[in-house]
Amino acid sequence: MAKKSLDPEAKREQTLTILTPIVSVILALIIGAIIIAALGKNPIQGYGAMLAGSLGGPSKIASTLERACPLIFTGLCAVFAYKCGVFNLGGEGQFIMGACACAYTMFGLHLQGPLGPLIGLIAGIIVGGIWGLLPGILKITRGLNEMITTIMFNYIAQYFMEFVYKNVFSDNGLPKTVAVPKSARLPEIAGTHIGVLLAILLSFFLWYVIFRTSFGFKIRAVGMNSVASKVAGYPVRKLMLLAFIISGAIAGMGGSIELMGKAPYRLAEGFGSGFGFDGVAIALIAQLNPVAALVVAILFGILSTGGTMMQSVIGVPTAIVEIIRGLIIIFAIAGMAAIKMPKIKAFFESKFQGKSRKKDAAPSDGSAKKTEVTA
Repeated sequence: MAKKSLDPEAKREQTLTILTPIVSVILALIIGAIIIAALGKNPIQGYGAMLAGSLGGPSKIASTLERACPLIFTGLCAVFAYKCGVFNLGGEGQFIMGACACAYTMFGLHLQGPLGPLIGLIAGIIVGGIWGLLPGILKITRGLNEMITTIMFNYIAQYFMEFVYKNVFSDNGLPKTVAVPKSARLPEIAGTHIGVLLAILLSFFLWYVIFRTSFGFKIRAVGMNSVASKVAGYPVRKLMLLAFIISGAIAGMGGSIELMGKAPYRLAEGFGSGFGFDGVAIALIAQLNPVAALVVAILFGILSTGGTMMQSVIGVPTAIVEIIRGLIIIFAIAGMAAIKMPKIKAFFESKFQGKSRKKDAAPSDGSAKKTEVTA
């Protein structure tokens, strides 16, 4: 079956959509280089050290992927919810509750061996989905803004986790839980825990579900226009609730994997901190594409892992990495907003039309010259 070709306007929009995050990364790196140079250091040497520290060997690549793993899950959590038009800012709370459910299951039932990770993972997915469902119910039944309620649920999750690691499963009175037993930790593959592979597979699976299935079409339709979807007969409220549940389940799965797969294998202060809002930024930079979210999360992992090496080699603070990451977010979101503006759209339209006219004119000029020579 022949592939349906895009019209010129759709091609132009697709090109700009792809170029915006790429240009954002380049601009952020250029400004980061200027800041490093202003500090009297060599930016080329610094970026070289960053790449060496994050991608300079199998063990460093494994470490980068482990850093990116929780960001992949929270990024996918935001992508799926936003595709359905619901703004889930509770990825961090759902991530934490998934980890707490995993801890309760493993420590409470004293699970050992291969059964431990499996049951812990299922518990994290279920509780993460429930934690996502609660603000969804409040939105559907009471009309409460999900951005506010999901942020409030984040705080509840943080305080609940504090109760767990300080009181329920405290390690000899210390503010941290006991460590996950070695036999119940996630198995390793290629130097990193298997959760990284699960995150990568989930990215491609969600891409397929969103863009290649009728269920994904309904999710996207509700996200684009819920009123039109309701008129078309789609169960809008049910689809929104499902989006909340699936989104929360993805984040909960990430929390349980982070607990069972990455050292120190325990809940403590700061666990999951910042992952939720980083996930929102990743989803926006990736233009709500699950596979692109995977790439952006790995880029953030490279910046996080390589920043330490850059600091030790050229002596700049790791805050430079945070500046670069913040600039990527600002440029990407500003770029997305800019290309929607009428004047900028008209500018790019004139540029694209000018190129197409030149291409159309080139063969006719050539044929005219051939006619003259023949004559």
